[in-house]
Amino acid sequence: MKKISIIIPVLSEPEALRQHLPALQALRHDGHELIVVDGGSDEDSRQVCASLVDVWQPSAAGRAVQMNAGAALATGDILLFLHIDTLLPEDAMTLLQARFAEQSVLWGRFDVRLSGRRVMFRVIESAMNLRSRLTGVATGDQAIFVRRETFARVGGFPAIPLMEDIALSKLLRKRAWPLCLKARVMTSSRRWERHGVWRTMALMWRLRLLYVLGVSPSTLHAMYMKKPG
Repeated sequence: MKKISIIIPVLSEPEALRQHLPALQALRHDGHELIVVDGGSDEDSRQVCASLVDVWQPSAAGRAVQMNAGAALATGDILLFLHIDTLLPEDAMTLLQARFAEQSVLWGRFDVRLSGRRVMFRVIESAMNLRSRLTGVATGDQAIFVRRETFARVGGFPAIPLMEDIALSKLLRKRAWPLCLKARVMTSSRRWERHGVWRTMALMWRLRLLYVLGVSPSTLHAMYMKKPG
């Protein structure tokens, strides 16, 4: 049985940790590892994590930096990068262990479902999953997983402030096409609902296009942090 290290980057989010970490405790009981890397070095977050994770690690802020820091501490055979507001399917570990028994499987991601009930969210998530299957590129919302040795060989996440998931996917895709599991993770639609579905969708597509055209991730990050519109 392969041990899986679940790496969660956060930025001073004690309430989110308090809400979501209990659901992951059964995985720890099954021998898997839970690592939280806090980019805010928040004492409240550390206290929440005290009995709920195997490792709590302070870090400089930035998802790429934080996830690389978590990977450096991981002892599992498989690394699973999980957003704090994303819920794994109940059979996630069983699926991963079964598929990684195949030597040809190096990395992959889950299908995603957005938490909102609006019909438009069903369209968006379906488009995200289809695009990922066609391009071999995964997003962080899809809970990327990868063999630890493969992650090390490509140098981990490129140290950029945005689009680190796309950049990693392109590095990994050179070695193998991703395993695209139909099992769905549930990720929060709060940003879409807060700023508007159409505006958020337009922003995401604009950022992706500009990234492909060579605009720096630092510039894109500044755009992302602004409210759409």
